Amino acid sequence: MNCGIMSLLSDTAFEDPWSSFFMDVLSPLSFVKVSSVRMQGLLLLIFAKYQHLPFIQILSTKSTPTGLFGYWGNKGGINIFLKFYGYYVSIINCHLPPHMANNDQRLEHFDRILEMQNFEAQDIPNILDHDLILWFGDMNFRIEDFGLHFVRESIKNQCYSDLWEKDQLSIAKRHDLLLREFQEGPLLFPPTYKFDKNSNNYDTSEKKRKPAWTDRILWRLKRQPQAAVHTPRLSAPHFTLFPRSYVSHMLYSISDHKPVTSTFDLELKPLVSAPLITLLPESPCTEESDLLISYSLTADFLSSPWDWIGLYKVGLRHINDYVSYVWVRDNQVSFSDGLNQVYIDISDIPETEDQFLLFYYSNNLHSVVGISKPFKIQPRSFLAEGPLDEAQPQI
Repeated sequence: MNCGIMSLLSDTAFEDPWSSFFMDVLSPLSFVKVSSVRMQGLLLLIFAKYQHLPFIQILSTKSTPTGLFGYWGNKGGINIFLKFYGYYVSIINCHLPPHMANNDQRLEHFDRILEMQNFEAQDIPNILDHDLILWFGDMNFRIEDFGLHFVRESIKNQCYSDLWEKDQLSIAKRHDLLLREFQEGPLLFPPTYKFDKNSNNYDTSEKKRKPAWTDRILWRLKRQPQAAVHTPRLSAPHFTLFPRSYVSHMLYSISDHKPVTSTFDLELKPLVSAPLITLLPESPCTEESDLLISYSLTADFLSSPWDWIGLYKVGLRHINDYVSYVWVRDNQVSFSDGLNQVYIDISDIPETEDQFLLFYYSNNLHSVVGISKPFKIQPRSFLAEGPLDEAQPQI
């Protein structure tokens, strides 16, 4: 990320380049940008396949600067806190202090970021009560004791086991009970720092920094309470994370770091299995010049006059990419027990062969709470003649 002041101002007014790039790449695969948070050079983006959106609720985003005694965001962490099928998940991106001698400061910043993640929800008072924490970033941990020549020769011969023993994060986990609860995949790839830019050569400058695994991806699952000896343990909801890959990518050379990715399988038993809003699965019907939309809502859903339904083309990039929208209260046609109808003026809908989706957005929850199945709107040239020789739209 370019963290210059002009870049920050530009990215505040417009979409930042990384968000635009990922939306271009992921939208054809049915992924939609759900949320983002930025603090100077740190950016955190969340994408999800659109069918999951009714079960994702963004609860908060937060920035925790730790640079310059907590006043500057060149170091620190950013967090997106969400509910996913009823489970609480925190995702943190961080940048910790650099240099070999600053390990104690790194650990202090790690603890400070963790302590600052307080949330207003009364049933989730502490981040450690979340079902899953994903924590990654440039953690800047170094390899102790060994000299530059030994480290480079070990990397050249792919003999990493000795280096693992002197990795500062691995050492800290052996002494810190809380840090030990954060798991990590095996470091089977070369240290990702420091490289000459636009090359695969480790630092050849005068400083000749020692290579290290600075870029890490950790996770922590919520501890289950221990039952007393004579008390049967309650079965916990099924929520398990399986790491599938943990690799670096030597191909990329725009930075003095190599990027690291990890892939997981998340298996869960949904605590929420039905959306709050059901947009009826059959294609929406039309009447005269209006596109009628029928939807039902659960008894515990609290609607707002500022709720709206958006019409989207399949392949949307972001929730703001609607073709048209209606405020549910303004364009309401009828309502009865559990069933409501609103309309969109047909003139707002472009003539196209593309497929469309309807999203119901809740203003109270700041999330999509209902999605229709994909459907087509026939061009006006295909309007069927009604009994009074009046053209009637067909969907």
